[in-house]
Amino acid sequence: MMNRQMRLFHGLGWALLLAYDFVGIYGQHLPNQGVLLVLQFTFRLSMMSIFYYCFLVLFPRYLRKTRIPQLLLGLALAPVVFTATRYALEQVLLPLLFGFSNYTGEVDLLAYFRDNAERGLPMMMVAAAAWGVQDAFLREKQRETQQLQQEKTQAELAFLKTQINPHFLYNTLNYLYAQAYLVSEPLAEATLRLSDLMRYMLHESPDGKVELRREVEYLENFLALHRLRFEDNFFVTFETPAGLNGQRVASLLLIPFVENALKHGVVNRAEQPVAIRLTLPAPTRLRFEVHNYISQNQKDHTTGIGLANIRRRLELLYPGRHQLRVQQAAGVYHTTLDLEL
Repeated sequence: MMNRQMRLFHGLGWALLLAYDFVGIYGQHLPNQGVLLVLQFTFRLSMMSIFYYCFLVLFPRYLRKTRIPQLLLGLALAPVVFTATRYALEQVLLPLLFGFSNYTGEVDLLAYFRDNAERGLPMMMVAAAAWGVQDAFLREKQRETQQLQQEKTQAELAFLKTQINPHFLYNTLNYLYAQAYLVSEPLAEATLRLSDLMRYMLHESPDGKVELRREVEYLENFLALHRLRFEDNFFVTFETPAGLNGQRVASLLLIPFVENALKHGVVNRAEQPVAIRLTLPAPTRLRFEVHNYISQNQKDHTTGIGLANIRRRLELLYPGRHQLRVQQAAGVYHTTLDLEL
């Protein structure tokens, strides 16, 4: 069976072929152009019959399953399909509808079959090539789907390993927050924000998406923790729009860009701040930009999420609905992500 995209592709191909016939006949100023156009149309219909007999019936049923005897028998019958279709259209239907046929006078059926069998062979080869390309495409897509399912299963297993006892972790952090508050308010605030970060990271939604507002809150908590760490020597700006109302985005999608900017960028110079900006050019379109100067003496050697992994995740989650642009020049790194939510 063909999906909608494939049907459109086939329809466009046949339409172009018919348009070529139309231009060819009327462009040569031949006599009886209307008759020639009708006959050419019935010929194309006959070509369609042998093409789809091979493409939709013969090859999927026998070639894919390597049933060679049945395939050979079907190939032998293919010219019969073409000849019978053309005979029914041109020698039976056209005389009834328009009063003319392609062959006039007595028709030698053996010669008619031989002539049309030769005309049908090229279309059989075209059908074989088209089916081969489609089959290879479908197999590759199936392989990617299986790989995606395998990756999802592995991710779920990895996620389950983290679910030792989240309530225990939350309760412990709340206890530490209460104790830290008696000693140091900044330490208590850091503990509370860490608790919020962990709660968000361990949250699992059925479709893997969260409200954009919550993703922004996570980024704000993440930056706030770093600000506590660097005290007054942390220069990062984060601009967000006011109208975050119901938009949903894949969980933890934006944090790698921020993490990499803090890891590789300059964060302790007021004249060279890290600039993070989130905008909504349209209600269902998101743009996320991160601009940072590249640090010459990187101190944080922890492993972040590489650009290749980020691209891979975007391809899996937003196929055909994202654009990621990375620019690096004169010691400045600028990343722009556009998403169709």
